[in-house]
Amino acid sequence: MKQLTKFLKPYKKLLFIGPFFKLLEAVLELFLPFFMAKVIDIGVANGDRNYIIKMGGVMLLTALVGVVCALICQYSASIVSQGVGTDIRNAMFVHIGTLSNTELDKFGTSSLINRITGDVNQVQLAVAMLIRLVIRAPFLCIGGVFMSFMLDIKLSVILLIVLPLFVCILLLTMKKTVPLYRAVQGKLDQIALVLRENLSGVRVIRAFARTDYELKKFAVRNKEYSDNAIRVGKVSALLNPLTSLILNFAIGAIIWYGGVRVNTGYMSTGEVIAFVGYVTQILAALIVISNLVVIFTKAYASAGRVEEVLGTRSSIVSPVSSNQGIESKKKEKNDIIVEFRDVFMAYKKYSEHRQTSAKEESEKYDIEHISFRVRRGETIGIIGGTGSGKSTIINLIPRFYDITKGSILVNGKDVREYNLEELRERIGIVPQKTVLFTGTIAENIKWGKEEATIEEVKRAADIAQASEFIERLPDGYDTVIRRGGVNVSGGQRQRLTIARALIKQPEILILDDSFNALDFATDAALRKAIKTYTKDMTTFIVSQRASTIRNADQIIVLNEGSISGIGTHTELMQSCQVYQEICQSQEIESPGA
Repeated sequence: MKQLTKFLKPYKKLLFIGPFFKLLEAVLELFLPFFMAKVIDIGVANGDRNYIIKMGGVMLLTALVGVVCALICQYSASIVSQGVGTDIRNAMFVHIGTLSNTELDKFGTSSLINRITGDVNQVQLAVAMLIRLVIRAPFLCIGGVFMSFMLDIKLSVILLIVLPLFVCILLLTMKKTVPLYRAVQGKLDQIALVLRENLSGVRVIRAFARTDYELKKFAVRNKEYSDNAIRVGKVSALLNPLTSLILNFAIGAIIWYGGVRVNTGYMSTGEVIAFVGYVTQILAALIVISNLVVIFTKAYASAGRVEEVLGTRSSIVSPVSSNQGIESKKKEKNDIIVEFRDVFMAYKKYSEHRQTSAKEESEKYDIEHISFRVRRGETIGIIGGTGSGKSTIINLIPRFYDITKGSILVNGKDVREYNLEELRERIGIVPQKTVLFTGTIAENIKWGKEEATIEEVKRAADIAQASEFIERLPDGYDTVIRRGGVNVSGGQRQRLTIARALIKQPEILILDDSFNALDFATDAALRKAIKTYTKDMTTFIVSQRASTIRNADQIIVLNEGSISGIGTHTELMQSCQVYQEICQSQEIESPGA
């Protein structure tokens, strides 16, 4: 919880005002049984109506002041808890944006969503309870015990026997429930993952008639969650009954022994009633404390999950200040724009139960011994089987992941020496999975260059072969893209994401299997337009189609994480068996065959 306490600092005044007025309310509440004792022992015993009315007025005024104090505390608690919750969510959102793909892979999207919503809400509730009840409940207990001792020491011995039993019950409950709540939150993450997969892939599920299978899968995850929640509930459910049982026995003992003390003349009837009032206050306060234990136990588990995110540092950090301008990219004009020098890379493997050790990772690399050089303005094709490392290689150029061994140079400078913003400003990327955002088509294309004019937007769309279908739309470039781009086809989405990358006029354009939804005519027209209208731009094309990359200046052929061949289409058809097999499977012949 230490890391989260900094979020309370802006609310120091309210953190004092809220508990202070709650404490004042508790003090006033402690006077009520005392006033009641006086009413019985003096007003009722002597038949003094004026005294009863006067004390009744005092009690009413005390209650009204207590209500005002409670409202002030409630107002303070609301502002602080909502403010802290908002600040933590903002901090988490910003921090998650700084994490590299390695850390994002570790947590998973569903878990991060749960942490930034459900877990933060639990912490927010705990902050509200901290202000409203953490001061009041213990003070009522302590004050009630003190006032009870003031009334009769011998009768108060019963409380001294009861309170340690109650504390033991609270401690045992916390010990049992804290780890169980962590497990419950973990199961909730798994439910969120299944839901996310089902909602995003609902068309595929229906197309393959897998609805029943997914229902069973969800039922299993839901059952695991409910079983864990029931285990926690069984432990927590014992708390209130046990505390009520102990304290009701205490009240029974007090009434019996109090009657004995009244008969012997050591106590008055009013004092016994006041004593029962204090015990009732203590009972109510202890029940509140027992509920607080449950709330804070959940909050403690949730705070740990929030702190885990905030405490995670990105494995990829900019080595230089972002104040360095991007102007340097205009000055650097090395002939070799990208160079891989004996690069090895292994993804960190995460499972539900454990993370693999560095030794285990080093035993198997995802790519190894990758070396090649790319000249400025060249078009590089990358091809290979599924899982051969194509996307891994191009993700290393903008440093989405760090390499394990070797070095990658852009313009003669190691990517690890670049400021990340400066490095990525040089690169335009069209990812394998097309992603569009809610907004107009023009706004989506302007993601590549926020200050772009409409002429620049149209030019990028022209090169990406998107202007034709955009202009056929009723609203043209002002057409609103729905969430995820569901109102445009797969090929149209790909062309819009290509336009988004082209508008920034990057030095390096990376197309990660970005033509797979295009017909062959559009594919060819797009490649020709990129080559014609993008001066000095170096283009990497990752594709499963040999026809898409056959005219590239160089083709890199990958097989199981290693390079099987580098050269032109003609050279590889003569020297690379893997490339030959790919072309033969796609019925592409070598020139002159």
